[in-house]
Formats: sequence, C-alpha cells, structure tokens
Amino acid sequence: MTPASAPFVCHGCGARVDAAAALPFRCPNAGADDVDHLLLPVDGAPVFPSVREDNPYLRYRHLLSPYRLARSAGLSDDAWTEFVGRLDEQLVDIDGSGFRITPMAAQPELAQAIGFGGALWVKNETGNVSGSHKARHLMGVMLYLRVIAAARLSVGDGLTHRRLAIASCGNAALAAAVIARAADWPLDVFIPPDASAAVVSRLKELGARISVCARQGGEAGDPCFLRFREAVQAGAIPFGVQGTENGLAVEGARTLAFEMAEAFAVARQAPEAVFVQVGGGALASALGQGLALAAAAGLIAKAPRLIAVQTAGCAPLDRAWRKMADAHLAEAGQHRSRFMWPWESVPHSIAHGILDDETYDWLEIVKAMQQTGGRSLVVDEETLARANELGRRLTGIPASATGTAGLAGLMADPTGSGPAAVIFSGVDR
Repeated sequence: MTPASAPFVCHGCGARVDAAAALPFRCPNAGADDVDHLLLPVDGAPVFPSVREDNPYLRYRHLLSPYRLARSAGLSDDAWTEFVGRLDEQLVDIDGSGFRITPMAAQPELAQAIGFGGALWVKNETGNVSGSHKARHLMGVMLYLRVIAAARLSVGDGLTHRRLAIASCGNAALAAAVIARAADWPLDVFIPPDASAAVVSRLKELGARISVCARQGGEAGDPCFLRFREAVQAGAIPFGVQGTENGLAVEGARTLAFEMAEAFAVARQAPEAVFVQVGGGALASALGQGLALAAAAGLIAKAPRLIAVQTAGCAPLDRAWRKMADAHLAEAGQHRSRFMWPWESVPHSIAHGILDDETYDWLEIVKAMQQTGGRSLVVDEETLARANELGRRLTGIPASATGTAGLAGLMADPTGSGPAAVIFSGVDR
C-alpha cells in the first residue's frame, strides 16, 4: 500500500507538513521569527463533482484534504460517507439540522433599496449548523480527527484524551460546542465578559466548559485568544477558526465558496465582486481560496473581486492593506509585525462578531484581494445598522449586524455593475 499522505505547506516559511505523520495545525516554525506562518493544503487539480449530494462534505469530498488522506490511508469512499453521515445524524439530534447546501438567491428589491445597479445575490448561512458558517470550518477539523483515528495513524495516538479548545465571542463557540457534542468530545471555550447571555446558556446546555477572559493591563491582543493559546500549549487540540492555529480550519469553509460558484454557474452569471465581513479573517480567506479553485476548474470564468469589510471600531486588516501599498506580498510575509499587530484600543461595534484584535488570516486575504483586483473597506456604525435593517426586512433573513456587515460594505461602495454577492451569516439571537 502507498503510505498515507496529505501534504500541507506554510505560506510564510515553506515548511512542509504531512498530515498523515504530523498534526497540520500550527506551522512547526511559528513563534521563532517574524514570518507570517500559516499551513495550507497542497491542492491537486480541482475537479468539481458530477454527483449532486446535498451534504457539502460529501459533495465536495474530492476537494478536501481529510478525504484525500482517508483514501491514501486505505479507507474506502463508503467509510468517508459513514463518517460524515454519523456526525450529521448527531448534529440533527443536537441542533435540529445537519450540513446541507445553503440557499443563494438574487435580491432585486434589496439592490434597488441600496442604489446598486447590478444583480445582488445573498448567500444565507443563518440556517446552517448552529446558525452561521462557523461550523463549516470546524467540521473539516473534526473529519480529519475521525480519519486519523479510523486509519489508526500514529499521529492520532493519545488525541482522544485531549480536550478541544476555542476562543470566540459567540457564533464560533456555538459551532464548536455543537460539533464537539456530536462527536462526544470535551470542549473548553474561552469567551469575553460581554458574551451574549443566550450564547452562554446554550454553551452550558451543550456541555462546554466555559472560561470568561477579561482584559488585563499591559497585555496586547484578545485575552480569549491568549488564554486559548495557553490551553493549546498545555495539550488542548486547537478547535478554533484561526487558520494560523489550525491549517484545517479555513479549508472546511471553502465549501461555501464552492456552493456559490456552482450557483453562479447554474444561473450563468459571472460574479464581479464578493463583499465579505472580516474579523479574524477565516471566512474571507476561505472564500478567496475556494473561488480561486472554482475558477481554476473552469466553473466560473474568473474569481470575483474580493472586497473585505471591517468596522471603524476595529480594522487591523484595512490598516495592513494600506501599509501594503508600497510592499510586495513576499516581503509582508517575512515581516508580519510591520503590517499586522493587535488593535490598540478596546474595540466596540454593533457588529461585535468581527471585532477580532487581529486579522489572523490576513496575508491570504491580501493575496486574494491583489489577485482579483479587490480592496479593503471600513464602514461606520450608521451604515452597519442601516444594512442590517434593510437586509432583514427585504430578504426575511434573520441575520445579526455582524452577519450583514458585507452588505454594509456594498452600501458604502455601490458603484459596481455587478453581479455582486454577500453572505448573511450569524442568526440574530
């Protein structure tokens, strides 16, 4: 039998990690220098499915590194289907829904209301597992853990005795708790003092162990993320949505981009731009990578312009983007701290889900913006509130202000001719 293999490569230092032999979480060289370290799967030629399963982890399995690892380790296609199916059944029991292709539809009334002259498409993630796109990231991680256990790869030795850990203010924590409960795996959640009472109550129902993390004097960065890193250093499995901490986290959410590309192909539309809300950056990173793969496969003519949207209350990516004006991507990757560092003031916004002190996956987003002719935008609170009111009223989608922040970006810059797309993600609780 050919030895199992699923290669990852660090986009900053070039280190290679085989997911069959080492956990493809944080780059082994991270922390030793000022390089931007992030493990990315080595993708083969992208081939989109001819079979139309409704579950994205079945539909796009050939585009996922955990599936490729499963097959190279001698597991059958039926075994993969069983992994996905069992987890999905548990998700339905626990959360009321499993993973299915989420709807994307043109919204002409909304386009007219904001003064946009092109076709406006809205991808609705509020009906996804736990009410947002966050579970997509974490399902990819859990499937990898399932594969290495079933294949009895030595890299998985002892993992079942380690707790999962995540830092989040809301949606990502809920997603992690739902998937961890479905997998019967203990989870530690690090949340801020102002986390929603509804979120905290649901986390307790799901059996997560909660740590409330207050800001401390003289400490730079998100205290929840800092406590999460301490937990990982003590042995926890990084089960969060920061790609820098787990190279599998971004990949799982590429499925969202694949679905969007297929919907555009069916509608015979050529998407011109995607406006996406950015906090830690995993969603925008996944969209940039996934749409590039769809274009490489010929599903769409080219990847649309990626427009990253942040709030004026916390915009580290926009700051980095502006500093990139006279810098090359390779230079930025070797000198991270010149471009990306924690936001100095305590961030505040009604779009609280994108108030990450740092955009952890920033360099891949910058790369996608440069390659597609995209840009960064910062929106004010008035525009965020107006976008949420219009988006909810005219589409009927119950998204939070965080979830409609991409629309706020389009409202701030409605000059394109379209078609344009936004993602409504994060049900209002």
